[in-house]
Amino acid sequence: MHNRKEITMHLNNTPHKVLPIKEERHKLFGSVEPGPKHKPVEKDKMADLQNQKKDFLFELDAVGITNVKHPIIINSKTQPEQQTSIASFTFTSTIQQSNKGTNMSRFMEQLALYSQQGFQTELSLLKEFTKELAERLGQKDASIELTFPWFYERKGPSSGIAGLNHADLTIKVTYHETTGYQVNVGISVLITTLCPCSKEISEYSAHNQRGNVKVEVSLSDDYDEAIVDWKLALLEAAESNASARLHPILKRPDEKMVTEEAYENPRFVEDMARLVAADLYEMPFVTSFTVTCQNEESIHMHDAIATIHFEK
Repeated sequence: MHNRKEITMHLNNTPHKVLPIKEERHKLFGSVEPGPKHKPVEKDKMADLQNQKKDFLFELDAVGITNVKHPIIINSKTQPEQQTSIASFTFTSTIQQSNKGTNMSRFMEQLALYSQQGFQTELSLLKEFTKELAERLGQKDASIELTFPWFYERKGPSSGIAGLNHADLTIKVTYHETTGYQVNVGISVLITTLCPCSKEISEYSAHNQRGNVKVEVSLSDDYDEAIVDWKLALLEAAESNASARLHPILKRPDEKMVTEEAYENPRFVEDMARLVAADLYEMPFVTSFTVTCQNEESIHMHDAIATIHFEK
């Protein structure tokens, strides 16, 4: 047996170290033996600071956990009809003035329960999730918010060659025991805009840019996801009012069509905001909306932006 001093050997002309065992290496870098333990290990005997009842000065609007990454399953009325993605979750509830805090583990217990068969993003299931979360927390309300990328098929306008585009989606469902549910959804999608001013003043050509359209809407109580897919409705409102849509695959005949379409449909950010708002206004299941259009200008150092909020 070798002692624990470093020994250099030569095997196949390669220096070889004999290291201390792992336990001794840990001690070398500061690990110590466990100290005496006197506090209880049974849950019902442990102190529960969060469940103290006193006057804690203020009610809290939202307490919970955020930046929770978890796989989800998305169903759509377009290809791909089912896909997996990763969402970033926020779970919260209000806390009364008499309560010190919440039970953080219960949020993740609820997520784990609903994930046993795959976490579905249907609004009906998210409503059930939120109501049960409030009951699990022993609170009068709860909310769930998730953001995630969603992919959808897009074909070249001439070639018909299909690829996948993507948009970022947001869902927020709030439940209250007296007022029921509030459901808000949103989309952030990239589009092409061609500058009307540039087209008007130039002898030939016009500059264009990539724009971002963000839409947030409140859904009516009678909205039926089985009849209308809100993802497709908001996507169409954003893309159909642009100068042109973006495509994952463009052959030359496709590029010619997209370029000419943009030239035929010039749009300022102000135009985009108003046109998208008009489509949302006509959707019977939308009760209020916010539209923000932002262009990454191609001949300016700044971006252009326009926003509109409307309550029906």
